Amino acid sequence: MTAYDMTGGAPDGQTAVVVGGGLAGVTAALALADGGLRVTLLEGRPRLGGLAFSFQRGDLTVDNGQHVYLRCCTAYRWFLDRVGGAALAPLQDRLDVPVLDAERMRLGRLRRTALPVPLHLAASLTTYPHLSLAERAQVGRAALALKGLDPADPALDAQDFGSWLAARGQSPRAVEALWDLVGVATLNAVAGDASLGLAAMVFKTGLLSEPGAADIGWAHVPLGELHDRLAREALDKAGVRVETRAKVGAISRTEQGSWQVTTGGERLDADTVVLAVPQREAYELLPEGALDRPEELLSIGTAPILNVHVLYDRKVLKRPFFAAVGSPVQWVFDRTDSSGYTGGQYLAVSQSAAQGEIDAPVAELRARYLPELERLLPAARGAGVRDFFVTRERTATFAPTPGVGRLRPGARTKAAGLYLAGAWTATGWPATMEGAVRSGTTAARAALTALSRPHDHLFQEAA
Repeated sequence: MTAYDMTGGAPDGQTAVVVGGGLAGVTAALALADGGLRVTLLEGRPRLGGLAFSFQRGDLTVDNGQHVYLRCCTAYRWFLDRVGGAALAPLQDRLDVPVLDAERMRLGRLRRTALPVPLHLAASLTTYPHLSLAERAQVGRAALALKGLDPADPALDAQDFGSWLAARGQSPRAVEALWDLVGVATLNAVAGDASLGLAAMVFKTGLLSEPGAADIGWAHVPLGELHDRLAREALDKAGVRVETRAKVGAISRTEQGSWQVTTGGERLDADTVVLAVPQREAYELLPEGALDRPEELLSIGTAPILNVHVLYDRKVLKRPFFAAVGSPVQWVFDRTDSSGYTGGQYLAVSQSAAQGEIDAPVAELRARYLPELERLLPAARGAGVRDFFVTRERTATFAPTPGVGRLRPGARTKAAGLYLAGAWTATGWPATMEGAVRSGTTAARAALTALSRPHDHLFQEAA
């Protein structure tokens, strides 16, 4: 094992090690380097990007899952600007979500106008064909009640969203066709399994804050272009040393009071360490005394996401995406151009809260989803299927269950110079790319403040 000297190149010799190369870790590393520290980023995988990445399947570039963000995701938008990728993941001009009722084969749309909140969605809800007139009226009342909630209220964290909706007259159909349509995709849980506090945060911020807050953006290139290639270039320009395939085995204090991070073949000494790994890995690496109740990290559950990938020999979908109700299909995206596929059209079916299907055999999923796509998309009937495969993220997000808020730790630990980052930490957001970036900036701000370093360059709303 060799010891790496990190003291050269940084004013006053102040150094940092960031453990984990997902969005939280990359953000923290960039922010610390911009604040004048000499930074090393360690990632156990051969790539950066965490759980939002791409891989090759022959000539095809595949995203492990469909990831979107909203205009209100200001931290992730800051990240895109910081790595030079904003133009590659544009936002809609205005929120427009086609929603297909699979039972009646009727298309509805959730769209906004330029009117102020809440009138920006009034026309869309008034004409939304998947709910009755009475259900639409009840949705409006529930939305106004939701707007009055404080997502930071600990009492809301202990309640489930489904019970709150039922108590406000929301029918099972309204929950499926509206509340879960949005909530499952953002929370990775159905309403009955989700914390009211997190649900309130999602709906208040996305739909009830600014007229354009819920406008949808997504990468028009493979995610690896943004979260690996461009991120590496930005890290390199910032002077960050990046080591992939570098799994950290231990983090400990030195006799001099600094930190020591050990990988398979190297030992690094640093003034600051940011631990930006999943909660169970963080539990294994945290030194004794860093948290009062470290075992609570193990009580933060996980939730899976399944993605079904279908390559047709012709174009079967005219829109860039749509959502479905009354169907096992949740959201369908056209990934043809970004993947490099030239033999027809490539559709990705994104299935959140997929506990019942995450371990299903590919043959079973093929038998379930190909006929359903043919039912939803008439142009798919008779089309040839050139490839069908599945990607599974069994621990895609933390589970947003009631009570999870009290388990999520903040960025600061009780050990000076050691900080936590990751979407599972106390960001106030569910497990999204936005939450991951916010956690990285929060950890970096705390570290820079402790070191009396400037942090005005950081995303400002993350504090």
